[in-house]
Amino acid sequence: MAKCVNKENMVLPSLKEARLRRNFKTETIKYSVIDKYAHLGDGKTYYIYTYGCQGNEADSEIMAGILESIGYKKAMDPLDADLVLLNTCAVRENAEQRIWGVLGQLKGRKRNHPDMIIGICGCMPQEENATQKLIESYPFVDLIFGTHNRGNLPKLIYQAYFTKEKAVEVLSTEGNILEGAPKVRDNKYKAWVHIMYGCDEFCTYCIVPYTRGRERSRAKEDILAEVNELVKEGYKEITLLGQNVNAYGKDLGNDYTFGDLLRDIDKTGIERVRFTSPHPRDMDENAISAMAECKSVMPHIHFPVQSGNDRVLKIMNRKYTREEYLYKIKRLKEEIPGISITTDIIVGYPGETKEEFNDTLSLVEEAGFEGAFTFIYSKREGTPAAKMEDPISDSEKHEWFDELKKAVDKGYLRGTERFVGEVVEVLVDGESKSDLGMMSGYSKHNKLTHFKSNDKSLIGKIVKVKVKEAKSWFMIGDLVE
Repeated sequence: MAKCVNKENMVLPSLKEARLRRNFKTETIKYSVIDKYAHLGDGKTYYIYTYGCQGNEADSEIMAGILESIGYKKAMDPLDADLVLLNTCAVRENAEQRIWGVLGQLKGRKRNHPDMIIGICGCMPQEENATQKLIESYPFVDLIFGTHNRGNLPKLIYQAYFTKEKAVEVLSTEGNILEGAPKVRDNKYKAWVHIMYGCDEFCTYCIVPYTRGRERSRAKEDILAEVNELVKEGYKEITLLGQNVNAYGKDLGNDYTFGDLLRDIDKTGIERVRFTSPHPRDMDENAISAMAECKSVMPHIHFPVQSGNDRVLKIMNRKYTREEYLYKIKRLKEEIPGISITTDIIVGYPGETKEEFNDTLSLVEEAGFEGAFTFIYSKREGTPAAKMEDPISDSEKHEWFDELKKAVDKGYLRGTERFVGEVVEVLVDGESKSDLGMMSGYSKHNKLTHFKSNDKSLIGKIVKVKVKEAKSWFMIGDLVE
């Protein structure tokens, strides 16, 4: 098994290399597996832990597809699996802390089953310090790889099984595009569809441009072929994915942009289209008009603002002002009446004052958000913000956070109350987790909706529900026959 640590045979991450944005053409790599690895997993099982964003969830579906294509079967319990992968997130510190805890559990399992393979992949290995810690402090981890080489998974597993060395391959490149890899989708009627990868925004708090590489768009032909295939398979809803999804096409050197892609996807016949996450700077009039024109594009947008103060936005390197952000909110509401808008907000940015935080509070009210993911600033080593002076105490930051949460919760409730008495269309996910005898799903405006029914044949179908009660985070209604 992989016990020996030989750094000469390892490809280790480099933050210096990851920062580079050279002028090069993105290569599209067609996935294939050589005969040497074709039956590597015969008779074996796998389990993938997935942490972080929807992009990681989509990556895990690809890795599951690759594993099953070489013979592996999915295990129901990670402690029973022959191969366990942890697909990691690096956006916030607490995400990494969870990884160390799971590794502690797996260590005991591997002590009794030494042939078990444990792998760490995703964003966390792209950080130099994290990979160094994995190599030095977790010798039972057999393979480590990053975000740019999922297609090499069979080779890395082979190395872990048949050599005595730990397999470490973390590429610090701007990245290419992998096409043609098999996927095992977790859902039979909702699907993730990557339209681009990477990020060139370099917000001062964010590690993603270093872990995911430069912005690079998939060819529209490959995207549309994937969506058309999903329509044939009976999928009802897709979510378009990208770190900066509405920057789609900027790197391709033509005039075909995100709005054009939305219009072409609308023609495929897919019933529902969502996307995440757009950057306010790149939300242009073409995209807004496409959202309004396309019947399949849902009237909801998650539109991260991060702060409502211009000075804080500037030191975050967000590249827009409060006024510019609010103008785009205005245009979205004008073109798509009734649109639901949610956001991301960071509290307690290094050097932020109470007055600047108050600007964020007022923005929440002015924008009319119907929900927000709110976070206390989390330092990420290697980012510019990690070196900024931060005189505000943790207790004060938590006070601000609690104040913001109250404002955001009011927006959640306003967002559901406006549908009381209305009939909404709900894509049924399944039985309600909180109430037996109820089914649940999401409306067009992305509101979780429960309704009385035991009919499991409704799962995966779009039904009409008349809303009779509104709560902060969900609605309750009756099925309209």
